[in-house]
Amino acid sequence: MEKKFTTKEMAMCGLFAALVACGAFIQIPVPGMDYFTLQFLFVLMAGLLLGSRNGAIAVGIYVLLGLIGLPIFAAGGGITYVLRPSFGYLFGFIVAAFVTGKIAEKIGKNQFLWYLPAVAGGFVTTYAIGLVYKYFMLNFYVGEKTAFTMVILDCFPLDMPGDILLSLLSALLAVRLVPVVRKMMYSHRAHARQKAR
Repeated sequence: MEKKFTTKEMAMCGLFAALVACGAFIQIPVPGMDYFTLQFLFVLMAGLLLGSRNGAIAVGIYVLLGLIGLPIFAAGGGITYVLRPSFGYLFGFIVAAFVTGKIAEKIGKNQFLWYLPAVAGGFVTTYAIGLVYKYFMLNFYVGEKTAFTMVILDCFPLDMPGDILLSLLSALLAVRLVPVVRKMMYSHRAHARQKAR
């Protein structure tokens, strides 16, 4: 039976859509290099805290709002954003939130080490989709012949290492936040079961 989509869940999905949007503009400068953002952190947290379905919905709302024209992507918004080589990462975020949440749900343990496979799954999913999309867009749309190894190397020394750190941070935060968020979102179901007895 399909679970009912509650008002609290809708509110949390909206909140995390906003957090993912804000994360794109929270820029952390790295001396001698560029900067990285906290967006990926909120994508992983959406999956860990909201679960696979709601996490994917939250990130999907963010991507949809950007595609219809709201300037919430790093370089603006609009449907033509799908033609950017980097758009694959945005699509990857949706799948990553689902994968992260699903793995965490399957494991079902609120411990740092047990969250690591979940965030690793989200990390691999994001980069697998993002890198392949970027490779095909550069080579077959933009017309820039680029080896796949160069596409991967372009993620260093900042993007991949930075997102690995954010993955570890998300697993650490989840240990504290998951029980609080789940209690807040689903306490009404426990009360309903108690009344039914």
